[in-house]
Amino acid sequence: MAADLNEKVERYERLLKEALAKAKFAPIEGSHMHTVASDYHTMASSYYGDGIHFVENGDPVNALVCFSYGHAWLDAGARLGVFDVDDDVLFTI
Repeated sequence: MAADLNEKVERYERLLKEALAKAKFAPIEGSHMHTVASDYHTMASSYYGDGIHFVENGDPVNALVCFSYGHAWLDAGARLGVFDVDDDVLFTI
């Protein structure tokens, strides 16, 4: 059975939104790694906004891509240790 694109877009949008809220900066403020955390979070947030834009304009494929890429930035940051996370469902930890 083929995947339901609209269900997947809604699910990935929700997952990214939850992950953005849970990704707390781990490094000391003002440090280089805090800047890295900020950059990763900004990229994820930007992809989230782009995904919403694509949803609103009837382009679910590009919305799904954006939500997936955004989550990948957060997941990479969690693996790098720039985000303090404890949710092994939202993050690969």
